[in-house]
Amino acid sequence: MSEVTTESVDVVVVGGGPGGSTTATLLAKSGRRVIQIEKETFPRYQIGESLLPSTIHGVCKLLGCYEKVRDAGFMHKRGGSFRWGTNPVPWNFLFAISPEFAGEGSYAYQVERMKFDHILLENSAENGVDVRQNCRVNGVDTDETGRVTGVRYLDADRVEHHVRARFVVDASGNTTRLSSRAGGERVYSEFFQNVAVFGYFEGGKRFSAPDAGNILCAAFDEGWIWYIPLSDTLTSVGVVVAKDKAQHVLNAQEQTLQHYIDRCEIVRDMLADATRVTEGTYGEIRIRKDYSYANTRFWGNGMVLVGDAACFIDPVFSTGVHLATYSGVLAARSINSVLDGTMSEERAFGEFEGRYRREYAVFYEFLSAFYDMEQSEDSYFWKARKVTNFDRNDMTAFVSLVAGGYSGEDALTDPSSIVSRFRRSSDALTEAARATGGMDTDSGQRMGHMFGAPVVREVMEEMNALQARGAVGDRATEPPLLEGGLVPSADGLAWAEPVQIAV
Repeated sequence: MSEVTTESVDVVVVGGGPGGSTTATLLAKSGRRVIQIEKETFPRYQIGESLLPSTIHGVCKLLGCYEKVRDAGFMHKRGGSFRWGTNPVPWNFLFAISPEFAGEGSYAYQVERMKFDHILLENSAENGVDVRQNCRVNGVDTDETGRVTGVRYLDADRVEHHVRARFVVDASGNTTRLSSRAGGERVYSEFFQNVAVFGYFEGGKRFSAPDAGNILCAAFDEGWIWYIPLSDTLTSVGVVVAKDKAQHVLNAQEQTLQHYIDRCEIVRDMLADATRVTEGTYGEIRIRKDYSYANTRFWGNGMVLVGDAACFIDPVFSTGVHLATYSGVLAARSINSVLDGTMSEERAFGEFEGRYRREYAVFYEFLSAFYDMEQSEDSYFWKARKVTNFDRNDMTAFVSLVAGGYSGEDALTDPSSIVSRFRRSSDALTEAARATGGMDTDSGQRMGHMFGAPVVREVMEEMNALQARGAVGDRATEPPLLEGGLVPSADGLAWAEPVQIAV
């Protein structure tokens, strides 16, 4: 038998997806010794193909791979087109209506994740990260206090290795086996209890320019469908239905996907001349369930959770990669601050968890209110998702899920305040969608309607700050996002105490 090898580094990052690569790269840029362990060999398939501008113009610029992503030939995404709510005509949600996203930052990409993730992982290696693929973590090492001190993994030849580290970052996705080491547990959403079944089609129709690259989200009686143009001809199509339909989905994936496509008129028409891909990477019909959850702790005992290892909400507004890369930025700042000796773990990671939960919570509210807009009252799917029908027990479970999202706010102890707030959010989104008009409405007439809804502004707030930092680089110190909180350092790679201005 081969002798077990042991080595020591500053940080081990488990997982080669966007969250892991973001964390590892920013740590390496700060001079940390980082090993990044990935169980598969890239490029590999992954879902989550529709990105948000802050990932492209913020995180990718911080990582130094913006040009490679820009030149990869991905489909431009100006926003989203929605057949949602009471308006039978699709309406657009354009990034450009936000002043912060105007100009260069007014678009994102629809990406083939196997290509996008590969760019980010290669960028990790180019920045000095020791990237090890086809290696499977099979356990963690701990000290006498229970603190995680490293990991054990098997390489491609099934040889075991031990790596000691000051911190272990779990970026291994929704199937993680490590997250409990942070001291918490996974709590599944009482609201987003859905199942997704999805496949790929060649030859699907496109909206007229300049909306050809928009994601289409189309609601129908039993759920909703995503329609993501990945190229001029390739389209990702997924159906989201209630969890109690899971057995039906599992037993007949092909028939289920086609059945629900036929139930949604606009998507059925878009695919009228298309054929489903049946070979290669995109030839499989895939299923995801039990995907809406949050851990009760995002860090602890030497372990830091980022991306899907920590939480995931719902695919309707493409938040997965945003939350993964954003949490990677936050994790790297906190680890750097502790390793620099400038602040305690409690101070640095308190900021990490506070900002991460805040972002999760505002998206959770936004997406809950977005579901509440659909007015198919006779449909079980939409009845079950009417936020304003929640009773106090339901809301207590909900508050438990997002606890920590708004540090110090009454919402954590007063469920009725969340009911009231969600009712206002839902009403505001419904009115904004009505006022926005159809896709054929001049974009100038649409300005301000969606961003007149407070929950939309709140969703964009931190994305705007992240994008501005990526675009400008070093910039003046911004105010704390959290009460009594920290601010990013000038280079965005660590935390700093806010400057106290004498009055």
